[in-house]
Amino acid sequence: MPPVPPSGAPSSGPGYVASTPVSVPSSRSGDSSLLKTVIIILLSLLLVGAILLSYYFFREYRVARTTIDSQVASAVAKESKNIEDSLRAEYDEEEKSPYKSFGGPTDYGSLSFKYPKTWSAYVEKDASSGGDFVAYLHPDEVPPINDDNPIALTVEISTTPYDSFVSNYSRNVESGELTSSIIKINGQDATRLSGTFGREETGTLVLIKIRDKTASFWTKGDIYISDYNKILETITFNQ
Repeated sequence: MPPVPPSGAPSSGPGYVASTPVSVPSSRSGDSSLLKTVIIILLSLLLVGAILLSYYFFREYRVARTTIDSQVASAVAKESKNIEDSLRAEYDEEEKSPYKSFGGPTDYGSLSFKYPKTWSAYVEKDASSGGDFVAYLHPDEVPPINDDNPIALTVEISTTPYDSFVSNYSRNVESGELTSSIIKINGQDATRLSGTFGREETGTLVLIKIRDKTASFWTKGDIYISDYNKILETITFNQ
């Protein structure tokens, strides 16, 4: 049992001092509130960071996706164009067959050769009264004969002797403007010249000796060089 104050001990009045309870401040509730605030701030920052990071990656994804889609579309378009060009080239090549025959004057060695059926031929000088024979061949229609229109093939049979014709280009060969080589045409040696001719005109010229005359096959530039080479393989004449 708790001690009982002695009887007669004053509980009030003079000499009596009442005991006052002392309150001790509690730090636990303040610390808990501060911790919650810090946690909320950190979580908010993490949430904001996560949102910003997600937006960044989403934007990068959209940019990358747009770039990839553009590259794929460009590659598909390019491949489609290549296929279209290839098919058109094959079609154009097939359309050239069967080749047509071209024949020169009988008195000039009966020069003849094959050329694409999609080409036209125009004889400017038929040498019926002597002189040079000149003909032009070109895809579809032969355009007006001038410097602005490169003709696919110009065929000429000149009364100029072969050796004189070849010597006219000797300086160009020596200077390196032209390259010269010997090829076989109808089993006979012929001269092939390629490079820059007069007036900075580039092309290929083949010179063939036919009796006392010279046949020349000229193509300007290299646009029709493939057809030109095929035509050379078909040339025949009377020696």
